Amino acid sequence: MTRLFRGAFIVWVVLRYGLDELVLSSFQRPGLRLLTRIVSMGRNLNAPRGERLREALERLGPIFVKFGQVLSTRRDLLPADIADELARLQDRVPPFPSEVAVATIERSFGKPISELFSSFEQVPVASASIAQVHFATLRHGVHEGREVAVKVLRPAMRAVIDKDLSLMRMMAGWVERLSADGKRLKPREVVAEFDKYLHDELDLLREAANAAQLRRNMQGLDLVLIPEVIWDYCHTDVMVMERMHGVPINRVDELRRQGVNIPKLARDGVTIFFTQVFRDGFFHADMHPGNIQVSTAPDTFGRYISLDFGIVGTLTEFDKEYLAQNFTAFFRRDYKRVAELHIESGWVPRETRVDELESAIRAVCEPYFDRPLKEISLGLVLMRLFQTSRRFHVEIQPQLVLLQKTLLNIEGLGRELDPDLDLWATAKPFLERWMVDQVGPAKLLERLKAEAPQYAKLLPALPRLLHDYLQHRPQDLRDEIHQLMAEQRRTNRLLQGLIYGGIGFVLGLLAMQFLLRVQIW
Repeated sequence: MTRLFRGAFIVWVVLRYGLDELVLSSFQRPGLRLLTRIVSMGRNLNAPRGERLREALERLGPIFVKFGQVLSTRRDLLPADIADELARLQDRVPPFPSEVAVATIERSFGKPISELFSSFEQVPVASASIAQVHFATLRHGVHEGREVAVKVLRPAMRAVIDKDLSLMRMMAGWVERLSADGKRLKPREVVAEFDKYLHDELDLLREAANAAQLRRNMQGLDLVLIPEVIWDYCHTDVMVMERMHGVPINRVDELRRQGVNIPKLARDGVTIFFTQVFRDGFFHADMHPGNIQVSTAPDTFGRYISLDFGIVGTLTEFDKEYLAQNFTAFFRRDYKRVAELHIESGWVPRETRVDELESAIRAVCEPYFDRPLKEISLGLVLMRLFQTSRRFHVEIQPQLVLLQKTLLNIEGLGRELDPDLDLWATAKPFLERWMVDQVGPAKLLERLKAEAPQYAKLLPALPRLLHDYLQHRPQDLRDEIHQLMAEQRRTNRLLQGLIYGGIGFVLGLLAMQFLLRVQIW
């Protein structure tokens, strides 16, 4: 019955904001097109379709707001006007009662809140679709008297999410079967991806682990602050972390009044992002202005403060190499290499013609390279590449979609702070360093260290393996011994060749590093 009422409310919102007309207009069946005209009669649908969709998602509640936020990252699957409007969705969800937050904390730790905190602010400082945050002061232990931020999960979120997701899956199935664009838009795949991200965000222990990993990775960079997690006070429904003091990054005028170097701030944001991507392969994937502040404390003045780590992106070594080589090829206008990389990666069918893909990529990229580099929108180039590559059946990689969305956020934020920001010039040192490291002695030594445990197990076993081999062979060992001696001589020659080749390889690496540093750019 509850699901029936929820479904009826969703239908009412769909009709109220004209989403039926928005969706049914893509259907080609005559009966459905007639139904579109009937249900649209007598309603004022003058507002743009993207705006109506955004307002409807806000009316439907926190889960649909979060769905719209995640859906906005799939710019490769959405029309530009809808994607731009969904990107405006912010965490504007009304807070739930503080009494409920207190009850959740007490249930999680089995203690009255007065025993956990010497002070607890009843009014939340932030309220999002999944959780809300209260400031507090710890009472006991090594952290006694420390100011903290307490993140509390919204009550009964899992049950609400599961019910809404079941409805979303059902509607996605309808769209896929009935819409002419259903197969291309992959609505069920989008809902499945949303399901994964949303359930990850429901586990605040997972978010705490993400924060701890990012904090370790960023130590020594001196550009960004990640709050310390207080593990003794963390639970799946509650996360307690260091309280951060800063100014939201979108308050540019206030930051200028306090003396923050705004152009440097823009460059630092790009530096942080590319460091997380190419050095660590582990990056904050929800970097909208609501999650970014700037420290005004004297000892950390001007540094970024990152918050909310429910969504992070990860990249494999293959992903990083693919991206670095693509960026380098774009920079050199080597569109053929970009096309080859797409085919070599397996994300484009092997039978794809390189020249056709090269031509499509050139049509996207070449107009941007007729302008000064600082005017190139790398995020827009990537977005158009994803859109253009649809007809070549490119397989969308979820981790790269997150990267694209985050890059768009970073680039937009950087250009808002400093319109003259040269994204290429800032990114170039990371690409150059990464390319050199991939073929340098340090990388070879790193791989040898990774294989060392296998060698350590194999070498002590060689005498026993040789003994077993001789013991189980035929009795006439003379020929066998001669063969072994011949093999030994060949092995000796091979070892000599390897030694000489290794010396030549090292000399070649040194020469290659010199050439890369001098000529690649």
